[in-house]
Amino acid sequence: MKCEHCTRKECSKKSKTDDQENVSVGASSPAQENEEKGEFHKLADAKIFLSDCLACDSCVTVEEGVQLSQQSAKDFFHVLNLNKKCDTSKHRVLVASVCPQSLPYFAAKFNLSVTDASRRLCGFLKSLGVHYVFDTTIAADFSILESQKEFVRRYHRHSEEQRELPMLTSACPGWVRYAERVLGRPVIPHLCTAKSPQQIMGSLVKDYFARQQNLSPEKIFHVVVAPCYDKKLEALREGLSTTLNGARGTDCVLTSGEIAQIMEQSDLSVKDVAVDTLFGNVKEVSVWRHDGVSSDGHLAHVFRHAAKELFGEHIEEINYRALRNKDFHEVTLEKNGEVLLRFAAAYGFRNIQNMILKLKKGKFPYHFVEVLACPRGCLNGRGQAQTEDGHTDRALLQQMEGIYSGIPVRPPESSAHVEELYQEWLEGTESPKVQEVLHTTYQSLEPCTDSLDIKW
Repeated sequence: MKCEHCTRKECSKKSKTDDQENVSVGASSPAQENEEKGEFHKLADAKIFLSDCLACDSCVTVEEGVQLSQQSAKDFFHVLNLNKKCDTSKHRVLVASVCPQSLPYFAAKFNLSVTDASRRLCGFLKSLGVHYVFDTTIAADFSILESQKEFVRRYHRHSEEQRELPMLTSACPGWVRYAERVLGRPVIPHLCTAKSPQQIMGSLVKDYFARQQNLSPEKIFHVVVAPCYDKKLEALREGLSTTLNGARGTDCVLTSGEIAQIMEQSDLSVKDVAVDTLFGNVKEVSVWRHDGVSSDGHLAHVFRHAAKELFGEHIEEINYRALRNKDFHEVTLEKNGEVLLRFAAAYGFRNIQNMILKLKKGKFPYHFVEVLACPRGCLNGRGQAQTEDGHTDRALLQQMEGIYSGIPVRPPESSAHVEELYQEWLEGTESPKVQEVLHTTYQSLEPCTDSLDIKW
């Protein structure tokens, strides 16, 4: 039996229609749930339905299913309760990192500005027992900067004998999982090796921050608040690519919708609090975003950098041209009638499939593609932009897109803190440690023979 996004003929997953929407990963009994939650018994568990997985490829294995059961509010509350019950020497420091694409959801849901929504969310998490709340924008800075440098290197190395292009982004875990498990060797070499913001944030928390606080990584429980369920799968993948000290970067991922459900069912007194910073001399962090329509903006930033580095062109305004549909856009740099750079954004699996078919046939004209599993991008993650019946909440999504576009844009190159971290934490911008901490490798599994013939 297959769920609606499956790409294989045989599948162990069930769709919502197979089991009346009652099948979830790692479901536990009510007695177990109450025992684990303790004083948080009024806060409901949010569950992942199998048909919500955007990265449905060779299916979630039994082992992954067990691990996914730990990517839930239940495990989060378990750590919170242990901190309240056990000896202080056994306490774990709870750190939450919030993705910028989650903030418009909370702003829309609670009718707040983005800044106030950030402060409200931070205050709530701390009222539960979280010690530090960070914004992941600085991790996205690193991901974008490393992607920029890698594209320029690939452009110079590219030739008929050594096919380095197109470079495909690797920040979306649903897309990366699909590429690794279904598409395999024809696509893997084209994936950008820069780690995703979530993976980099894990290293910042478990390595840099841990050293600042004189803590061992095992003493820190790192929670990421994200817009989609695939981030939970990405947290499991980090076991293959750990931080420098061997610790898993992210211990638990909770979607925006799960956090909102907990907030709505909580009667805790909440005081708005400013988000924390990795830098002690900064009192309050402003809310920034990157130049993306609803993502971290790899396309826009890499395009500007490449135009400047490769052709000496300074690009201010980027003009996106929609092609076959609203989720496939093209950006070009032209001079004297010649196309110097051709970039694209491919959102949703229908566009991904078309992209792969053309890539395999050698008829793909792009140097760089920003690939995202969700149509309309990260704001449309199924962990926050869904109605109760599982469809996209279009009115909410449109509201979130308006809110997100109003957040000020900050180019990653302009961050003094990023430069400081390159020198202090990574020993320079071109050091071996940069490659070790900010880049990854991919598993190239044998692709399914019929995977590219599916009609999405």
